[in-house]
Amino acid sequence: MTASNPAPPSAEAFWADAERHLVRYGGEFTREIIEGAAGSFLFTADGRKILDFTSGQMSAILGHSHPEIVATVQRQVASLDHLFSGMLSRPVVDLARRLAGTLPAPLEKALLLTTGAESNEAAIRMAKLVTGRHEIVSFARSWHGMTQAAASATYSTGRKGYGPAAPGNFAIPVPNAYRPDFTTADGALDWRRQLDFSFDLIDAQSTGSLAACLVEPILSSGGIIEPPPGYFAALQEKCRERGMLLILDEAQTGLCRTGTWYAFERDGIVPDILTLSKTLGAGLPLAAVVTSAEIEQEAYERGFLFFTTHVADPLVAAVGNTVLDVLTDDKLDERARSLGAFLRQGLEDMAGRHPIVGDIRGRGLLAGLELVVDRETKRSSNELGARVTRRCLELGLHMNIIQFPGMGGVLRMAPPLTATEEELSLGLTILDQAIAETCAAL
Repeated sequence: MTASNPAPPSAEAFWADAERHLVRYGGEFTREIIEGAAGSFLFTADGRKILDFTSGQMSAILGHSHPEIVATVQRQVASLDHLFSGMLSRPVVDLARRLAGTLPAPLEKALLLTTGAESNEAAIRMAKLVTGRHEIVSFARSWHGMTQAAASATYSTGRKGYGPAAPGNFAIPVPNAYRPDFTTADGALDWRRQLDFSFDLIDAQSTGSLAACLVEPILSSGGIIEPPPGYFAALQEKCRERGMLLILDEAQTGLCRTGTWYAFERDGIVPDILTLSKTLGAGLPLAAVVTSAEIEQEAYERGFLFFTTHVADPLVAAVGNTVLDVLTDDKLDERARSLGAFLRQGLEDMAGRHPIVGDIRGRGLLAGLELVVDRETKRSSNELGARVTRRCLELGLHMNIIQFPGMGGVLRMAPPLTATEEELSLGLTILDQAIAETCAAL
């Protein structure tokens, strides 16, 4: 190595620097130094190759270093990367127009931002301004972000120790068919009765200022929980009865991951406001709020303000246009459906071999596998999922475990939409081995 290109520090020095200088923002760091990534794989400093079953932070839907994304970044950063927030560029207007083209009426007005928290913050701010109210309803296992309004609508974790949340935030139960709270005579989830009960409680607590309901079509951090067909149509009706707006957070489900362009398509509804992030930038910081011309006009007339440093930035907007190109040209909605069916079949085969697999759920290439100690009682163990996850990483598969009190953990899988059947098979083989070895050690 030359003086201008010194050798990188040793692994010991790297971790010493990390421990000395980095703020820990969410548990312990994975003890791997990642040097590069391509397609479905990560490459470590010590020469390991790790299959990435989470698409980074559930964002890299086109895999890592997709050649068309790389080319777009190189071209755009050399010509126009960033502007004053009040200035516009062609990539921004093109992306807004093209996003509207992927959505049903009346969703046609877009605000381009950077993160999911930011898009949810803007959507909540818009809903409060337009309705003239302030109360927000969300699921009890929701995750919408870590900024003030988004964090106040997040209930899965992170609420304790930070002082009061925004006033007027309410949680409703999650319609979890695997662990039903309201049941029919045959023990199945009675989601209609649950929903009625939920809004009876909301009405009792509300001061008459209900502004919006902010929910995920599939709760990802909440354990890959998919509300049953019919639920969202009924929820939207509850909102309309009270003059509330329905905001859908499709950070992880939007743009083909579930097998359709948007997860809400299954339910035959159109939200009042849609938020997108993660998948829109395919790993780069890009998010959007999309709403109707009517709501946008009302917000504008009331003085809607959401200036940020990187609102409507041209560089990431150009990336968003390339993402839409690849999704369309490669028919990745269809690919997500077929690969999702392949992945589910593999998980179901695994469940036949391992009694600790309690439930398999999700849609398309967003899948969850809940581990339990006992299938009959659905008794959980916090250590079980952690052990399987650790063993997966040792064997070359990066998985994500979601743990909550009373749950043993849900293995969350969100491979790139560009993954191959061979790569999914490799992931399934490693997961199968990890489960088998964990069970043998119990």
